[in-house]
Amino acid sequence: MFVFCNYIVIMKTNIVSIGNSQGIRIPKILLEQSRLSGEVELEVRGESIVIRPARKPRENWEEAFRRAATAAEDDAAETFGRDARNQFDEEKCQC
Repeated sequence: MFVFCNYIVIMKTNIVSIGNSQGIRIPKILLEQSRLSGEVELEVRGESIVIRPARKPRENWEEAFRRAATAAEDDAAETFGRDARNQFDEEKCQC
């Protein structure tokens, strides 16, 4: 069981050598609180490094397309009316 606190936890750590690179060890409690695991993204903001879960390149595209299609249908219905028919509908469509 994990309990969230209503205060900010700040810990100090040292930058250490890891092969030819440098890194930090992130305490388990911070990983649990942030729910970080696996692949992450790093971003420099001013004098800080932000760590966040890695985003998938096409994450949420399906939902975005669904919302866009619905919005387009709503716009067309608002502009032309829900029962708008064109010449093709009248003459050739077997609707």
